[in-house]
Amino acid sequence: MKPVIALVGRPNVGKSTLFNRMTKSRDAIVADFAGLTRDRHYGDGRLGEHEFIVVDTGGFEPTSTGGIVKEMAKQTRQAVAEADAVIFVTDIRSGVSGHDHEIAQYLRVAGKKVILAVNKAEGMSESPLLAEFFELGLGEPHPVSAAHGQGVRSLTEAALEGLVSFDEPDNDEGDAESDRDDTPIRLAVAGRPNVGKSTLINTWLGEERLVAYDQPGTTRDAISVPFERAGQKFELIDTAGLRRRGKVFEAVEKFSVVKTLQAIADSNVVLLLLDATQGVSEQDAHIAGYILESGRAVVLAVNKWDAVDAYQKETLERSIEQRLPFLRYAEIKNVSALKRQGLGPLWKAIADAHASAHCKMPTPVLTRLLLEAVEHQAPKRVGTFRPKLRYAHQGGRNPPIVVIHGNSLEHVTDSYKRYLEGRFRAHFKLTGTPLRIEMRSSKNPFTERDG
Repeated sequence: MKPVIALVGRPNVGKSTLFNRMTKSRDAIVADFAGLTRDRHYGDGRLGEHEFIVVDTGGFEPTSTGGIVKEMAKQTRQAVAEADAVIFVTDIRSGVSGHDHEIAQYLRVAGKKVILAVNKAEGMSESPLLAEFFELGLGEPHPVSAAHGQGVRSLTEAALEGLVSFDEPDNDEGDAESDRDDTPIRLAVAGRPNVGKSTLINTWLGEERLVAYDQPGTTRDAISVPFERAGQKFELIDTAGLRRRGKVFEAVEKFSVVKTLQAIADSNVVLLLLDATQGVSEQDAHIAGYILESGRAVVLAVNKWDAVDAYQKETLERSIEQRLPFLRYAEIKNVSALKRQGLGPLWKAIADAHASAHCKMPTPVLTRLLLEAVEHQAPKRVGTFRPKLRYAHQGGRNPPIVVIHGNSLEHVTDSYKRYLEGRFRAHFKLTGTPLRIEMRSSKNPFTERDG
């Protein structure tokens, strides 16, 4: 599971700037899930080979008694509860305030690992002003400048210390694992609350008579359950918090965005469960968007299909096309977890998606397909340039990545990339997995002589 780092502090100390710096993006994931305010954002960060989730919170006032400030405090407490480490952000220019003391007191009681960051300290790493922050009782302060990026790496390393190993780099064993029959397929079941995940899981564990036992994953009770079906081993990762057979439960207040993001990131295949009686919600679209960004194979399952009439079914199909157009490659299976209908085809779709995500694409085959595609339809000329696509090879699996080499490839349009993707998908019969195409242009040796 990816470690979770929460950013906490009073208003206007630079938490959002630090968040953008740690995620290296201003387009971080915004989770507008039910029960969450817009002041709580989730994003992916990376330090070397280590990935983690960053949670940005609104201004924190632990003793607030009402209004939006109270709601923001509630969301911050939830973020602290979910986190493996908390970065307490303060401001060296305004010094230590009574507000900072209140937050420090709350964090000490919470019992979480806390790293004290003193922001806006560009060029002030040796400043005597830092001494004032020792009185918060949270250890040595880390001077940083989120706006300029100074000290952010060492701050992140301090937060991740003990959560990941910096001595041994993470080995990406995805390809090796996929070649071994005894390696289970990690299957995450995602979806909004009350969509029927617990019913589906109960059906699998009970009706299929699968071996199941509790296996604690993290302190947040993320549970994985190994089981086997038709000789294929699976590892089920549930976002609702799985319990022993007959005790699976799911409640709105138990739903955690962090658990969903971690489960998706930790999986090989994601089963996104939709509710036929409710249609496709914004929450479903947010989860689907994160699955796409993560590059995970995905299967869409529409639960409670037996509970809707023909008109509702037609409306739902249009809703999926309109709200989830970026998952056109995913298979859609209609099921009823309660009545145990459609589960066989669902398992086949999951296996097909996993196989597609780990598909091997030989370089000679890819290059032949590329040249045939260009011969059938050449890329458009842009000004005096016409892109020349020369050869292709596989750059990765899970998801599959096709790297195309040539000249002036920066002029290849998105529509032409989609055309190439369609040709590759058709030949390798890829289903349920995103396919990423990277263009790499050869350097022109004469460009440096210009001017």
